Amino acid sequence: MKDSEIIPCLFQRRQPTFFTRDQDFCDHDLCHTRYCLVFLDVEKDEAAVFVRRLLRHPECDTKTKRMGAVIRVSHAGLSLWRLNGEREVHFDWS
Repeated sequence: MKDSEIIPCLFQRRQPTFFTRDQDFCDHDLCHTRYCLVFLDVEKDEAAVFVRRLLRHPECDTKTKRMGAVIRVSHAGLSLWRLNGEREVHFDWS
């Protein structure tokens, strides 16, 4: 699937959370109420661990909390843009 086909595909799903290691999706202009984009800024062999960490984080542990966000996940924590947000918000791993 090409990058340009992914966002339209997300609109066909019910509240998807899309995980990727492609930095092109870490853009606050892509925020939308119908989906969540997660950029995993970690090594390929660490991806599964950080997906679980994100899904357990108090700021992102439900679909409702994730919708409308573009999230960067790294060893340092989460950097989160919300739809209509004025700035990026950072959260440490708890």
